[in-house]
Amino acid sequence: MPLKIIEHFDSSFSLSPEAQEALFNLLRGESFLNQLSGQIEGKTVEFTGLLFQPVPYTTATPKGMPAEYEKYHADDNYIIINVPPNFMFQAKIFKPSRLCAIYRTCR
Repeated sequence: MPLKIIEHFDSSFSLSPEAQEALFNLLRGESFLNQLSGQIEGKTVEFTGLLFQPVPYTTATPKGMPAEYEKYHADDNYIIINVPPNFMFQAKIFKPSRLCAIYRTCR
């Protein structure tokens, strides 16, 4: 089966204000933040408010994210997570089907 090379992928999306508020509340929830902190050597984390839709891997996007977000991937002060599917469902977000969130780590 040959590979299909994607030259351009539109990663833009918009959320309704209600869906965004619901999702941000879940991503900033104390128990979720504690869960993340426990997985990264006890550092505390805070949600930056930045979301992006994963993109196909290309030479222009080797990390599978829009190029403008790659600086966070390279910085040890940030972590990037896949938004849990149950959060997407609770916030009534069905398109896009996947999102990633960026968190800042604090000592």
